[in-house]
Parts: sequence; structure tokens; C-alpha cells
Amino acid sequence: MTSGVEQDTRFFVSYTGVRLPLRLVNAIAPDQLSNRNTFIRGYFDRAGALMGFKKVVYGEIELIHRYHYHANGTLSRAEIVMLDEDPVTLRFDDTGAQIAGVASA
Repeated sequence: MTSGVEQDTRFFVSYTGVRLPLRLVNAIAPDQLSNRNTFIRGYFDRAGALMGFKKVVYGEIELIHRYHYHANGTLSRAEIVMLDEDPVTLRFDDTGAQIAGVASA
């Protein structure tokens, strides 16, 4: 998840939401990761916007989300990668309405 932009990495127990971007919940300290089988590694920009996350289950990355935003702060693109499935890219207009969803090969 490196894009040349300085990012803050934080860890969470889970995520919630029915709309993208998902919200990461129940923050945990990095020193607590060794006691967990599952956790979320979230990446935030300097302003605190969620740029993406990786869901780690038993040391394997199971799910990846990458988010890109319009200048007004609404989501413009979401890239979703699930274990053993083709990646999907969703696009949104500047009001946040979905305009396209494309499976990538």
C-alpha cells in the first residue's frame, strides 16, 4: 500500500459498514498482534482518511481494500482483492454514487 504518500499504519480487530469505505473498529496496539489470529492493518493518510486495509488471518492476507478519493473527499475508486478471487474495481462519481464496477483479470 505504498503510493509515495506518507501513511500511518494502525491495527484493528474488525471493520463495519455496508457502504465503502468500510470503517475499521476496535483499535489494538501493535504489541497485541502476537496474541491474535485475525486482525486488520489499516493505512491512513496525513489527514486521517482511510487509504486501504489488509485483513490478516493466521498470517495470510485474506482481503485487501484500496481507496482513492475525489478532491471533495468522497470516494472515487475502491479496489477490492479477496483470496482466490479476481480483483474488483468500483468507481464513484463526486457525489459518492457508484458509476462502474469492473472485475479485473
